[in-house]
Amino acid sequence: MKTLYLIIPFAPLLGALIAGLFGRTIGRTLSHVVTIAGVLISLVASLMVLREVMAGETFNGPLYTWAVVDGLKFEVGFLIDTLTATMMCVVTSVSLMVHIYTIGYMKDDDGYQRFFAYISLFTFAMLMLVMSNNFLQLFFGWEAVGLVSYLLIGFWYTRPTAIFANLKAFLVNRVGDFGFVLGIGLIAAYFGSLDYVEVFKAAPALVGKLINPLGLGEWMLITVTCICLFIGAMGKSAQFPLHVWLPDSMEGPTPISALIHAATMVTAGIFMVARMSPLFELSDTALSFVMVIGAITALFMGFLGIVQNDIKRVVAYSTLSQLGYMTVALGASAYSVAIFHLMTHAFFKALLFLAAGSVIIGMHHNQDIRHMGGLRKYMPITWITSLVGSLALIGTPFLSGFYSKDMIIEAVRASELPGSGFASFAVLAGVFVTAFYSFRMYFLVFHGKERFDTNGAAAHGHGHHDHHGGLPHESPAVVTLPLVLLAIPSVILGAIAIGPMLFGDWFKGVITVAPAHGAMAELAHHFHGWVGMAVHAVQTLPFWLMVAGVASAYYCYMINPALPESISRTFSGVQHLFDNKYYLDKFNQVFFAGGARALGTGLWKVGDQSIIDGAAVNGSARIIGWLAGMVRGIQSGFIYHYAFAMIVGVALLVWWFVPLLKR
Repeated sequence: MKTLYLIIPFAPLLGALIAGLFGRTIGRTLSHVVTIAGVLISLVASLMVLREVMAGETFNGPLYTWAVVDGLKFEVGFLIDTLTATMMCVVTSVSLMVHIYTIGYMKDDDGYQRFFAYISLFTFAMLMLVMSNNFLQLFFGWEAVGLVSYLLIGFWYTRPTAIFANLKAFLVNRVGDFGFVLGIGLIAAYFGSLDYVEVFKAAPALVGKLINPLGLGEWMLITVTCICLFIGAMGKSAQFPLHVWLPDSMEGPTPISALIHAATMVTAGIFMVARMSPLFELSDTALSFVMVIGAITALFMGFLGIVQNDIKRVVAYSTLSQLGYMTVALGASAYSVAIFHLMTHAFFKALLFLAAGSVIIGMHHNQDIRHMGGLRKYMPITWITSLVGSLALIGTPFLSGFYSKDMIIEAVRASELPGSGFASFAVLAGVFVTAFYSFRMYFLVFHGKERFDTNGAAAHGHGHHDHHGGLPHESPAVVTLPLVLLAIPSVILGAIAIGPMLFGDWFKGVITVAPAHGAMAELAHHFHGWVGMAVHAVQTLPFWLMVAGVASAYYCYMINPALPESISRTFSGVQHLFDNKYYLDKFNQVFFAGGARALGTGLWKVGDQSIIDGAAVNGSARIIGWLAGMVRGIQSGFIYHYAFAMIVGVALLVWWFVPLLKR
């Protein structure tokens, strides 16, 4: 089986190397063939591994020992269990859809081969992350997805906005990674191993261990370690306040937006915390911290989705909000629910991103939803798949998103940890907000009057032209086929998976939940099957909040379109706050970026120019010059001057030695 395990990550890597190194030689067609073949092979192998894992065949062991330092082993190894197998299937299936979709979306781009090399390499990095059995390999995959995301966000490197966005993503993730490295360092120092199983075994004995890292007081080792690890997750999974990079990453091509924000990079933090459940369960403080951060992200990032007019940015803020939901579930010790929502979200969010890309193609690369409308009749496949994705996102009963989102809401309600009250309010309010911004976008894009001309109003008669020219049109089959294939799991996956993943033995022995954290036990007590859950939904508050959100969006944008403008004028302060994204970007620019520039200028002006150049270098030169000038003044060249100096010198020596001799 080791050979099969190796095939899964290295098949996409081989495709990436061939397309990246020899893409110009083999041409466009062979470049996408080898990369798609690599991901397809990886998907088939992942499904085979999933079947073996379901039969009870798991694996945990090293493949290669890189170094041993004072008993600490640095290894490459795989941990294959139900959590790993689930993630492998999600990553490879979504990645395959994105690869196929890219053929149509990037067909006219000069960087065609390079893009395929990057997304295939991205898949390899994520697979190495989820398959790791130790913190060294986890960190390798962690940094690799960050590096490739930097390349992909700035793929169109001639655009200043793309370069700014990829640099921003890279720097913000380094902030999170600093905490992640500190957490791994604490594990290496106090647990004596980087292997997951050994660390988890050693953790209970260190529950009472106190450390004083800053000299300001003693903290619990487990709490500090878990919070440091979670800070890394805050960067990768874009949690407040390290979320600021994700909306700007929309500067990358749409296929990578789908891959980054659906199944790979942003889910890495969620997966990591779920994998570390034996550590997080030992610290209620860390769990409360996780829950509150997730709740802030879920609610307040959803608000920003309401005011966005770029179709991709609406979906991006939706991703932020849904990642907040997953994080809240982690904080409530409902790790299996978080992974369940990760899985369902991967498919319907990839569907929504790729559908947005299809709309962009059909609209001749116009992304402003205010200049769309009525696309239903021009793009029927994109319309129906977008509707499916939107319904799954808002939690419509019987669709996949309903089961995972409602379980998160119930898990938080059952939690007794500090912060659970605020988190419960946030995820409930988020249901209305999600439904409102999702169907605001849906109605503005696919329904209502056509707004394709430059003035924003539909032309009448023949030819409704946007300002790029030409009628909207349905995308080619290579674009719409992935939409249809992603729509299928967006409908049925939740009903199929909820029983075994949440209330069966799917994660038995993989995810740890302390007896004191009874949210999952409470959910199991009230669960009576997927049909009963969906039927019962009409009696619950989340269902009616969802209906209210859709109805509000319909009224505001289909019946009374002047109302949103009126509300915006009335609450202009709130509108400005949302438009400026809570001023967090400006704060970062002024405080962190500006502070760094001020510090650098100070070190340059004072440290470099004044102290080093002025005092140390030029100052020492001036002192030597002054001394040399003095010495030069007594170097006259006359013998009698030198004889006189000798006599004076001898007189001084005699004057100094005579008193010494008398003693």
